[in-house]
Amino acid sequence: MTRPQPQVLAALADPTRWHVLQLLAERGEQTATQLAAPLPVSRPAVIKHLIALQQHDLVSSRRLGRARLYSANPSRLAETAQWMASVATTWEANLLRLKALAEDTRHTE
Repeated sequence: MTRPQPQVLAALADPTRWHVLQLLAERGEQTATQLAAPLPVSRPAVIKHLIALQQHDLVSSRRLGRARLYSANPSRLAETAQWMASVATTWEANLLRLKALAEDTRHTE
């Protein structure tokens, strides 16, 4: 399993970028103007967020006439989600071992 670059997680951590990604996942292809409509930021700000998401392959775009349509990249999101689930599983296992160790220590005192 490929570990995502820290910048991918940083890109996903921004609330506006996350909202843009959610809109693309829910609605499919959208223009920057369509994405900006429900958001509290301007169209140029949305474009900057889309560029940041595109740099990490979380979003792709294509031209249709004069418009640029953006869409979420589900495979990149799935990779990141799988990695995060793997990390969570590892942490859970470590915490269970720590709990067992703490309980064993408590019983031997």
